[in-house]
Amino acid sequence: MTTPKQLIIRAAARNNAEWCAAMSRSHGLMSEFGLQAWAAPARTPLYYPDAVTLVPGVDPAMLEARIDTTAAGASVKDSFADLDLTEAGFHVLFEAQWIHRPASGPAIASDLAWDVAGDPDTLRAWALAWDGGHGNADLFRPELLDDPATFVLAGRSASSRVVVEAVASRSDQVVGISNVFGPDCGPDAAWPVVLEALHRLFPTLPVVGYEHGDGLDAAMRHGFEPVGPLRIWLHG
Repeated sequence: MTTPKQLIIRAAARNNAEWCAAMSRSHGLMSEFGLQAWAAPARTPLYYPDAVTLVPGVDPAMLEARIDTTAAGASVKDSFADLDLTEAGFHVLFEAQWIHRPASGPAIASDLAWDVAGDPDTLRAWALAWDGGHGNADLFRPELLDDPATFVLAGRSASSRVVVEAVASRSDQVVGISNVFGPDCGPDAAWPVVLEALHRLFPTLPVVGYEHGDGLDAAMRHGFEPVGPLRIWLHG
């Protein structure tokens, strides 16, 4: 019997895989959804997995066959934390929790204005703020704006500087949230802006994502509950 939390995890895993596919497409990389997992045959963009499991009990050999483990940095998002990929040369990079907030969750007022990046210049400003000078701002390419399910959210100060960032990924059952970032104010100030935006954009959709450590604690303070573990496996 599938429990409500297991259904949420499956919806969150599918949503996250769809976001990973959108990011890969923006870099000109093709990928494929199967019954057990989403996977990309060529190395995916920085910080993004090469495969995401969609159901429990996935065959590790099948996963390994669908991704490129010869290139450095191959990784797998084990959405149900039920795989052992050590024999295939992977180790656990980190563990996290899927999080869920119901659509009926109260909106949290914020003093910051927010908008959705709709043009390359706005996206570039968002990416530069997200990167903080580390040289990876090109990860977020203009092609990402062509994806109708992706919403790049920017919270702005009174001087119009981007101070809160997030990406929302809409799917049929949920809206996924990732890259929640407040470089100057921290997650406790970032979440109210993000949640206000999500409430206005997707008032009927529950919100899902994953967090760990301090990020998980902050999400729980803003109405999320952990619903199940996941693991990120890194090859090499």
